[in-house]
Amino acid sequence: MNTTTFESFRQQRLAEGFDEVLEREWAPLTELDTHSHPFAANALVARGEMWLTVDGHTRHLLVGDTFELDAHVPHAERYGAEGAAYWVARRNA
Repeated sequence: MNTTTFESFRQQRLAEGFDEVLEREWAPLTELDTHSHPFAANALVARGEMWLTVDGHTRHLLVGDTFELDAHVPHAERYGAEGAAYWVARRNA
């Protein structure tokens, strides 16, 4: 069982040099075509499930799973029938 709280996630990531930490909520069955962000991201799935595709490889992520993306990395996202939420720390350029 994952006992991490949002506040402990936030404090740890800020201590690691990330400058923004927030929770993202996604509606059921949301799909985001390939895109990128101007920030690096370190995230923890807090609710639901998602599929993250990077460089032709798709990962199925469940509660407690983590993922990292460098800035400007093209990726696509798909969220499950229950929707999803993840906590994400961002390192802005």
